[in-house]
Amino acid sequence: MPKFDHFNFLAPLYDLIFVPPSRKQLPSAMELPIEGRLLDVGGGTGRVAQGFVGQVDQVVVADSSPRMLAQSRNKPGLQAVECLAERLPFPEGCFQRVILVDSYHHLADQEQSLKEAWRMLDRGGVLVVEEPDIESFSTKIMAIGERLARMRSHPVPADEVGELLESMGGEVRLLKDSRTYWVIARKD
Repeated sequence: MPKFDHFNFLAPLYDLIFVPPSRKQLPSAMELPIEGRLLDVGGGTGRVAQGFVGQVDQVVVADSSPRMLAQSRNKPGLQAVECLAERLPFPEGCFQRVILVDSYHHLADQEQSLKEAWRMLDRGGVLVVEEPDIESFSTKIMAIGERLARMRSHPVPADEVGELLESMGGEVRLLKDSRTYWVIARKD
């Protein structure tokens, strides 16, 4: 019996239920505007990616949920590509910015997904992972709820993501607030 896909089910209402995360840290970490392309891995409906239209030459949303991507295709300026984060269908180094916003903890193979995101990044490019901080109480409650709902949620600490990116050669810095972290890595 196929597994229930929460994201396909929620797609038509997703943008109404889940407001975009805080836009304070992400734009400064992205060092925009730039000439080049931005990839949003696990970007679903494009709710975050649409904020970058006009700040880069092209914005691409990659996600495995066809219904989430259908919502993304309705937003001007976004190109939607159905794929797994573990096997991104783009040439190496073809993006100058790559983001994973509130998606990393849902990915089946987090390490492989991050390696693929890193592979997409051009030299001098910036990759940002924005995630709920598992060290905060509210994220722990969210993680329990998502596990009970079988949403394949597996939040990880910021330093674990940072160490993985450093092992790939990234120049990494971490930012945190009370519930969210940002791992910012530059590819030299």
